[in-house]
Amino acid sequence: MDSFSSHSSMGSGSPQISAEDLKDQLKNQLAQAYAQEFLETVREKCFEKCITRPGSSLSGSESSCTSRCVERYIEATGIISRALFSAPR
Repeated sequence: MDSFSSHSSMGSGSPQISAEDLKDQLKNQLAQAYAQEFLETVREKCFEKCITRPGSSLSGSESSCTSRCVERYIEATGIISRALFSAPR
């Protein structure tokens, strides 16, 4: 039985999960999914923009371009997050 089942359908031997624990689990899963998507987007966009000749190592310009690109994505994400979470509801 999964953690999304209602308490009334759980057997007597099954541990019960509180609403707060379920909320925490969902938050963690969403955060992990967001982080994975963010990393995939950054990797794809920065690779496309910065890596001109894929090989066994990065050139100096490719390395610095990739670093700047990732930093910009992180900064932009922070700005957007702050704007979203500080907006009146």
